[in-house]
Amino acid sequence: MNAPQETRDADVSAIAALDEPTRRRLYDHVVRQSAPVSRDEAATALGLARQTAAFHLDRLADESLLDVVYERRSGRTGPGAGRPAKLYRRSAKQVAVSLPDRRYELAGRLLAQAVEEAEATGEPVRAVLHRKAEELGARLAEQDDTGLIGLLERYGFEPRCEGDAVTLANCPFHALARAHTETVCGMNLHLLRGVLQGLGEETLTARLAPAPNRCCVRLDPAP
Repeated sequence: MNAPQETRDADVSAIAALDEPTRRRLYDHVVRQSAPVSRDEAATALGLARQTAAFHLDRLADESLLDVVYERRSGRTGPGAGRPAKLYRRSAKQVAVSLPDRRYELAGRLLAQAVEEAEATGEPVRAVLHRKAEELGARLAEQDDTGLIGLLERYGFEPRCEGDAVTLANCPFHALARAHTETVCGMNLHLLRGVLQGLGEETLTARLAPAPNRCCVRLDPAP
């Protein structure tokens, strides 16, 4: 299983863990606190048995939604200070699940890089964006060992082989492409050109071929 699939499975599991009402209340309570929370504090605050609070807090920690830290609440150190208390705080884990797959963070990074470099160099933003997208596509291809179809699946394009061509049933930048079609579709085109280049794929070429309910880019046999 590739890393993005494992990440998605972990995110789905984390979201499913929050579907349990008591667990969600505990998570929300911990998040609202400015300092880590003990089992006793959480149980008292929510009117739960300590064992119940401990069970759900540990489940949230298992899903990486909470971090576990150990602190001595007495303020004392050394022999006789007692064992550190097990405390919980929100983790840095970010959970996002989108069906169909969306990659807005990737698009955002490319757009931000293009704006910053254009301001620094005076080069047109769109030219920088196309170059950055192509460079990123090549890097993604060089770092991947699953081949073209595997890489496209990994990044949410949902490739469909149609004869010698490959159509892409999903656009990972769907909402952005609808609102800013020329900019985002151009970025996507150059991203996929970079992928083909990085893979050394000479039998296909990426071109714009907008159609309803699919990505604006299509991979056609190279002339």
